[in-house]
Amino acid sequence: MSAHGWYVTAAYGLSALAFVLMIGWIVQDYRFRKRELSELEARGIRRRSDATK
Repeated sequence: MSAHGWYVTAAYGLSALAFVLMIGWIVQDYRFRKRELSELEARGIRRRSDATK
């Protein structure tokens, strides 16, 4: 593989790594927010959008 090929492979690898890390971050944040909302609802704190129901 030429020097150009190594550069392209490294660029794709770093992009894939960044993509996987961002997906992991989003999933982790989703779980944290979902847990946080359930704790608030357990304490009786409701969302404003629930008032219309």
